[in-house]
Amino acid sequence: MNLPRLAVSTLGIQQARASLPGSGGGGAGRGGGGAGGGDGRGPITPGPRQAARPRVDRSLLVILAGVSAAIHVAKLPPALPALQAALGISLVQAGFLISMVQLAGLALGLAVGLAADGLGLRRTLLAGLLLVSGASAAGGFVASVPALLALRAVEGLGFLLAVMPAPGLIRRLVPSQRLAVRLGMWGTYMPVGTALALLAGPAWIAAWGWPAWWWLSSLLSAAMALAVWRGVPADPVRPVPVRAAAGWTERLRRTLAARGPWLVALAFAVYSSQWIAVIGFLPTLYAQAGLSPALAGLATALAAGVNMLGNLASGRLLQRGWPPERLMQIGFAAMAVGGVLAFAPVWPGGALSEVGPYVGVLLFSCVGGLVPGTLFSMSVRLAPGADAVSTTVGWMQQWSALGQFAGPPVVAWVATRAGGWSLSWTVTTACAACGLLLAHAIGALRRQMPQT
Repeated sequence: MNLPRLAVSTLGIQQARASLPGSGGGGAGRGGGGAGGGDGRGPITPGPRQAARPRVDRSLLVILAGVSAAIHVAKLPPALPALQAALGISLVQAGFLISMVQLAGLALGLAVGLAADGLGLRRTLLAGLLLVSGASAAGGFVASVPALLALRAVEGLGFLLAVMPAPGLIRRLVPSQRLAVRLGMWGTYMPVGTALALLAGPAWIAAWGWPAWWWLSSLLSAAMALAVWRGVPADPVRPVPVRAAAGWTERLRRTLAARGPWLVALAFAVYSSQWIAVIGFLPTLYAQAGLSPALAGLATALAAGVNMLGNLASGRLLQRGWPPERLMQIGFAAMAVGGVLAFAPVWPGGALSEVGPYVGVLLFSCVGGLVPGTLFSMSVRLAPGADAVSTTVGWMQQWSALGQFAGPPVVAWVATRAGGWSLSWTVTTACAACGLLLAHAIGALRRQMPQT
């Protein structure tokens, strides 16, 4: 009989059509992001509105979440004049207020990295955004320095939870050929957040006061938590690479026994300590020079914002085959030269003595941006395994936090002892010299690794 044969042929045609891309079967929907049923249980034809709906780049949501977290770190410098007037804080106390947000990273960076690898990257990111949002909302109601310091420490924990899992999450969301560029973009989260805070903060504080500035920052992070929850795929129910490959003790042992995590962590420490100190005190420095808060905020925002150019360039240059150690050497050398031009009394006088130091600050921040973008990429490559990426980033973040915690008070102490900012270049130059040595060591280690 031909009837069974015809039925079999018809069934084969239907199965072949169901497997075509865009049919909603096991093709486009297999990754969970197709228009059809990602579980492969049957073809589901998308409607016209669903098919035309634009897809959001999920890795960009992660980067924007980092920007919203970075705003909480950078929201303090533009508020310092208002806080000094309201609470009478000293310059050294201001330095600790700037750096207190790094206390959690200083104490818990490695532990949070281990937890992120085990508990889930998206879950950790969401917890961080909600925590920093809540602490910032509460901070707008306090009226004493100790309470503000305590809440800054809580914000630091939220910031740590938000940024720690991001490189590993980006690694999960983008193909390998785009990873270097995306990690370079991730390296911009801090300068972009800083620039936004320094640009918007002075006007907002002048109009509604510093507590309203804290509440606005809280609202931004809450909005990004909602965007990540809706737009970024959930963590695997059971993160097999973590649970099957090794427990947290084994990941900790492998991370601390490898040279790579130590080198990138120390390099990030000497970078972050000088960058946050210089950018963090620029509004105060310009206010002392007689600039209006709006103009001082604009100048500082530009100085912070140009750092993203170096971060973006690092991703592009790494993709084109530039050696990462060369990019770091260029970045640290530019920071050394820029620090001297910005603070040392090397200018003859006149208009040049006013414009020249600012050019030095721009050089310091812009070309120095090659360093963090490269280090984020190297933290993924030098991690002792795919299951230890967040642990490695956590170790790097812990040392970065140490640098950011120590840098502002040290620069403030040197400025206080010198009676001005003319010797601040000694701190930045010492940090840059250490960075050059670490870049050389990272290059030597990279050349010893098998090429993949």
